[in-house]
Amino acid sequence: MNIFIAGLTYQITEPDLRELFEQYGTVTSAKIITDNFTGRSRGFGFVEMDDDAEGQRAIEQLNEAQYDGRTISVDVAKPRKERASSNRF
Repeated sequence: MNIFIAGLTYQITEPDLRELFEQYGTVTSAKIITDNFTGRSRGFGFVEMDDDAEGQRAIEQLNEAQYDGRTISVDVAKPRKERASSNRF
């Protein structure tokens, strides 16, 4: 199960995110999305869990929970939509 997490602090690390979700089961990957130019967190990330029941339990427990002083939103990640190519140059 691929899980989307929004509302994260800009200081969170991938090990922090992994640790948060490991309370609910085995995490196969944790990824913080960063800005391409600054390398700074964009405030959201993804966690993958092999067991759907564990993933669903994590979503139910963590959605709208307080983490590091912020309310996070947690949900099943939706498939990425293809973007139209841009010919700006």
